[in-house]
Amino acid sequence: MTACSPVVALLLLAGGEDLVIETVAGTGREEPVETVGEALRFDMSQPFGLELGPEGALHVCEVGHHRVLRIDLEKREVKVAAGNGSRGKAGDGGPAAQASLDEPYEVRFAPNRDMYFVEMQGAVVRRVEAESGRIRRVAGTGEEGYSGDGGPAVEARLRSPHSIALEGSRSLYIADIGNHRIRKVDLDSGKIETIAGNGKPELPRDGAPAAGSPLRGPRALAVGGGSLWIALREGNSIWKLDLAGGTLHHVAGGGDAGFRDGRAREALFNGPKGIAIAGGALFVADTENHAIRRVEIASGAVSTIVGGGQGFGGDGGEALRAKLARPHGIATGPGGVLYVGDSENHRVRRVRPRASSR
Repeated sequence: MTACSPVVALLLLAGGEDLVIETVAGTGREEPVETVGEALRFDMSQPFGLELGPEGALHVCEVGHHRVLRIDLEKREVKVAAGNGSRGKAGDGGPAAQASLDEPYEVRFAPNRDMYFVEMQGAVVRRVEAESGRIRRVAGTGEEGYSGDGGPAVEARLRSPHSIALEGSRSLYIADIGNHRIRKVDLDSGKIETIAGNGKPELPRDGAPAAGSPLRGPRALAVGGGSLWIALREGNSIWKLDLAGGTLHHVAGGGDAGFRDGRAREALFNGPKGIAIAGGALFVADTENHAIRRVEIASGAVSTIVGGGQGFGGDGGEALRAKLARPHGIATGPGGVLYVGDSENHRVRRVRPRASSR
């Protein structure tokens, strides 16, 4: 996550009419499976989570081909950062590009440039070491279940983990959605614990202690301002976990599926599956509404900034008039830019203030 300047933040907060959209990678085709190529001619399959990494390169979880891709935005080139294109769980200890992955969903970077990503079907979190390029498992055994709290994370079981977030180099948070819990890995000790959720698929109470409270489908995580921000997929809402106080706070979304802007807690979402924070606002990939929503933290207002229906269209024009197809990932970048994993259009798209350069 990269913070915006105040001027750029205002542009992002001004509304969709000030934003334009364009494709930066992908053709809309899923085949053939390529390993390197020009971004706008590169066939990718189901881009999900994405994040700007070292040197400003955009990294994308390519679910359909079981890989993590690296997009050089200056050269407009794509290459493989992890995964050999085959589905599996092999390769730990070896080169990341030769490992087999099982549906990587989200990618994050530590301050030392190590790359972390979560594999939903693989039920693990893995790390690619920046210096050696080798891949290692940091959480999950690869077998689905719920176990391991208080012990080594690599011996714990996860169930369909969907999202991760890093708090510096100290803590790794995992949205263990199948267990309706959020797990935390201490990166120094390697131990794992549950910090929110009790296994019951229910909405929590506003202000309740995170420990022992229910969570209904924690799907996406982001760290910012001393809080862990949480999008609940089945709960159709956004919550904040105060990391110092350990309490949960209702931010936006009434809990029912729908599509409505306005006051944050009265707004309606439909299966939100991605979240990012920048410039005093949350940006949400509202997947089943085929839209990107903005939650202004200070005023508590929700508005739609990208998306005018399901499909593909709108490149070069107003972001609000563009069509998306079940976007799953969202990331912020310098210059007030948002990157979107437009999953079923098999493209990565960029949303930018109209006044900014490409």
